[in-house]
Amino acid sequence: MNNALRRIDLNLLVTLDALLAEHNVTRVAERLHLSQPTVSVQLAKLREIFGNPLLLPGPRGMRPTTRADELRKPLRNALKALEQAVAPSSPFDPAQADQTWRVAASDYGESTIVLPALAGLRTSAPGTRLAILELTPPALARQAEQGDIDLAFHISAEAPMNLRRRPMFTERYVLAGRVGHPRLKRRPTLAQFCKLDHAVVSPDGSGFHGVTDRELAKLGLTRRVALSVPHFLFLGAVLASTDLVAMVPARLARGNAMLQVTEPPIDVPGFEMLMLWHERIHRDPAHQWLREHIAKSVK
Repeated sequence: MNNALRRIDLNLLVTLDALLAEHNVTRVAERLHLSQPTVSVQLAKLREIFGNPLLLPGPRGMRPTTRADELRKPLRNALKALEQAVAPSSPFDPAQADQTWRVAASDYGESTIVLPALAGLRTSAPGTRLAILELTPPALARQAEQGDIDLAFHISAEAPMNLRRRPMFTERYVLAGRVGHPRLKRRPTLAQFCKLDHAVVSPDGSGFHGVTDRELAKLGLTRRVALSVPHFLFLGAVLASTDLVAMVPARLARGNAMLQVTEPPIDVPGFEMLMLWHERIHRDPAHQWLREHIAKSVK
């Protein structure tokens, strides 16, 4: 089959399709904007390729052979499929879409990026589905390249360089504890801050050292980290029900009536959150729409 395809010029198949419809070389020439001799030459090539006369002279033009009749429908279907394959992408209509999108995010990314976009997504594209996968930073590039995920939300400092990126926002840290915490009635001094019992978020739940500790170390100081947890959601519950405090991203504490927030006595660098995707879907209309929708939803 492959050898046969190599012998055929696509233009010959277009001519054959027209000949099978018109049964007349002159009309085909007019239809395809070719000269009559050119169409005759192409018909001769087609007869050689198929080993069949295809069209025979008749009293009212030309009449197809049995082989030509057999070719008519599959040839028309094949040309239609090819036309659809090479046609420009049609505009994306979210109201009619039925895509399943896969997004990788931490619980922080879920809360600050996915959640604000979800209600609008359900309204604008009700036929779509969204799967949220656990963020696995070492696997992001491979997952995106293989099509296992469509988007990922991650900090710029750890984002793979070979993925497309769009900044979502820049985050800062605040000091948070339960409402009515006796040590957070006012901004603590640096010495008071170091004496508090702290909780931290560590991806594997076993780390007791973070960016705050690195900044303290520059000043020759340390703090007491009494608890390490893997998720921000659990951290919020811990802070609301104990006297532990934590340095948390401001967006997570915003609007949480169970938490009391104050500025920390030390300047801790924040981070930039990115939306990440692979080059293979960069120009896809559906993914372009999804990216724009999410970007507009984040505040």
